[in-house]
Amino acid sequence: MAVKAQVLYDFTAEPGNNELSVQEGEMLTVMNQAVGGGWVEAQNSKGQTGLVPEDYIQQINNSEASGTQQPAQAYQGSIDYYDDDGEWDEESDDSKSPSGYSWSQSDGGGGAVQQGAAAHHPRKISLNKFPGLSKTPNPEVYLLKNYMCAENDRLPIYMGEVGPVWLYPQTQLDCVVAHPKKGTKMYGLKSYIEYQIAPNTTHKSVNHRYKHFDWLYERLLEKFGCAIPIPSLPDKQVTGRFEDEFIKMRMERLQGWMSRMCRHPVVSNSEVFQLFLTYKDEKDWKEGKRKAEKDERVGVMVFSTMDPEMRELDPTEVEKKCETFSHFSRSMDDGVKDLLAVGHLHWKRCAGPLQKEYQRIGKAFQSLSSVFNTSAYQGEATLTDALTATGKTYEEIAEIVAGQPKKDLHFLLETNNEYKGLLGCFPDLIGVHRAAIEKVKEADRLVAMNKIGPQDKQTMQKNLSTMSYALQAEMNHFHSNRIYDYNRVMQLYLQEQVQFYETVSKVEDKLQKALQHFKSDQCIFLRAIKELCN
Repeated sequence: MAVKAQVLYDFTAEPGNNELSVQEGEMLTVMNQAVGGGWVEAQNSKGQTGLVPEDYIQQINNSEASGTQQPAQAYQGSIDYYDDDGEWDEESDDSKSPSGYSWSQSDGGGGAVQQGAAAHHPRKISLNKFPGLSKTPNPEVYLLKNYMCAENDRLPIYMGEVGPVWLYPQTQLDCVVAHPKKGTKMYGLKSYIEYQIAPNTTHKSVNHRYKHFDWLYERLLEKFGCAIPIPSLPDKQVTGRFEDEFIKMRMERLQGWMSRMCRHPVVSNSEVFQLFLTYKDEKDWKEGKRKAEKDERVGVMVFSTMDPEMRELDPTEVEKKCETFSHFSRSMDDGVKDLLAVGHLHWKRCAGPLQKEYQRIGKAFQSLSSVFNTSAYQGEATLTDALTATGKTYEEIAEIVAGQPKKDLHFLLETNNEYKGLLGCFPDLIGVHRAAIEKVKEADRLVAMNKIGPQDKQTMQKNLSTMSYALQAEMNHFHSNRIYDYNRVMQLYLQEQVQFYETVSKVEDKLQKALQHFKSDQCIFLRAIKELCN
């Protein structure tokens, strides 16, 4: 039965996708609610019919039409979420990937980031669903227990030259994200982009869509989010998702995200990350996903797998190191944001006002040259040719200036954008650690009140020390990567700058030639005056 609905958000249809463009506030008639995949078939007031995301519209009940207010509720399917193409998906295998997280304070959840109920709040997808941790989890569920970790689950921490460090593999894991390919589903009604990911360990590629990357991000955040910064994926996008430029940009950013995860010795060696890179077939992929989603060592419980095998640390000493790192990370965050703002402004000027200024100068010279050509005065060809050459050279300068940011600023800004995401994760990591320190400080009072025993206090101190080693290992990992990344990106930036000025010097040669033409014309003018005087 057809029902009336009101549009909640603007939606622009993709060409060739049987979609219908709608605007906020527009009234529609829903012709078919059983299309699937989070879409409905609707008709607008002009009689045009097409597919519209069901969470972009709100059903109008008869009671609402008569003036009785009802709670606003968007169309809801079973368990839906946006996939790589900004569309909703109802695949049963992915139904454990809801659109929100909440912190669980129960013993069973271990204070981990837990999957919340499927929250179908109508909204635009312009930001990632999981930008970071929303609350500080309860560390008690980890602090009060002794743990025996299986050898294959053990995450060792060693004392290096700079302090506690993770165990790094002898061969660095890496992968290549490439060859985006367009696929279809729902009998060709819907489309998506699939990427090939080839790890250097197997040299065999596996295929993944953006929603699979999103699933991996959720699992990594859920498992390691209390101990390791897991930066967000590149944003989702509803429209323009099949444009070549967007696909290229997304692939490049997914490559950057995957490379950073590959470089982390804990994340890269985790079972869920290895599954993503090396699954054998669809059956292996689905079984691995279900196993990962049932993992109980998530959140603060991930510390139960860590084994420093070193003396217990003094919490006061660790607090000082945390404060030092917090101050540094805040300052670096300000510096990164400032560089991003300056870089984007410079790029905008190069591709906008600055380019147009050079173009206008060039066109003005050429326009003046065209006027001079109409004089029919003998002997001015050299002048007009020189003016034309000067104008074309300035237009060439405009193109050089406009194209330069893509060669040098691009990589610098992308790296800073990655670090902006990483730095945004550290306050939560340090917050987890501070919460644990406060619990341990309460231990004496709890012992005096007979709420815990002296042995429990020792267990808490030992487990806090493990958390402290893990946090310092992560800080050291961050610093070593920071030094490597900024060395590399600054080399690339300055190399491109050198080439830029070499190109400019070639343009200088053209201007020198034009200048010689003008000097030549001046000599001709002086000789002509001399002849007139005689």
